[in-house]
Amino acid sequence: MLGAKLLLTLLAMSMILSASVVRVRDGLPLSASTDYEQSTGMQECRKYFKMLSKKLSQLPDRCTLKTGQYNINFISSLGVSYMMLCTENYPNVLAFCFLDELQKEFITTYNMMKTNTAIRPYCFIEFDNFIQRTKQRYNNTRSLSTKMNLADMQTEIKLRPPYQISVSELGSANGFSHVPVGEYKGTGKISAAPHQRLEPVTLPGIVSFVLSLLCGALNLIRGFHAIESLLQSEGEDFSYVIAFFLGTAACLYQCYLFVYYTGWRNAKSFLTFGLICLCNMYLYELRNLWQLFFHVTVGAFGTLQIRLRQPQGKAPDYNV
Repeated sequence: MLGAKLLLTLLAMSMILSASVVRVRDGLPLSASTDYEQSTGMQECRKYFKMLSKKLSQLPDRCTLKTGQYNINFISSLGVSYMMLCTENYPNVLAFCFLDELQKEFITTYNMMKTNTAIRPYCFIEFDNFIQRTKQRYNNTRSLSTKMNLADMQTEIKLRPPYQISVSELGSANGFSHVPVGEYKGTGKISAAPHQRLEPVTLPGIVSFVLSLLCGALNLIRGFHAIESLLQSEGEDFSYVIAFFLGTAACLYQCYLFVYYTGWRNAKSFLTFGLICLCNMYLYELRNLWQLFFHVTVGAFGTLQIRLRQPQGKAPDYNV
């Protein structure tokens, strides 16, 4: 009884500010309340909303992000996430009960086929009517005191507390992560990827990756053959062996740059292509024109694909 009174007292001094429904796999907003304030703190929370929406598939199904004077809570189920923004002193147990109500109503109203095939943002904007009604009820202490079993909600939160995500672990406001990767442990915190995520791989990118591996393998084989020739004939030039192995290393490094993000990635890709060209120029006497053309073209194609596959930028601004 005392706990219920304490929660209601806190509720009188706090409130839910906004809520939204987002598809987990790509962060597409399906519905949202539209009453954001224009304060600096609220604008910053909008950025965190977008950042979280792009990471939902990597996060547990119940999380909390504390951003100072505001908290962002969300739950995910059946490919849809339900997110809400509230003041920092809003009772945690009521926040997740609010999200649970949104989830039950959304699942009852819309089937999974509609949510999975949705293309346009806010195609279920009519759900905002339910969000607004529920938000008003949860911001009203009298309506909650008679309709909610606070003891049951508190037990649920104690048995399965939300994961705590810190702002520093989530990443900077431009959507990039910068914290070493970690694992979920108990109610531990969540770490971001050790490198920036690149854009999805395209078919030309896959082709360039395979061709670069092929060129690297051809250079490696020719390098071993050059070593055999060197051992059998004292007149063989050892520099050819070095050129073949440098070509192999350059091709493999191109594959690495295509798959992973590193600093000065584009500059490294051009330098690597330059090394490929120099190696093939030195091996001019051992290769015909078609072989030289093939190796240089594959190197240029790989460099282009590295240039095109850039780190993922900010999440789309859906004006949530």
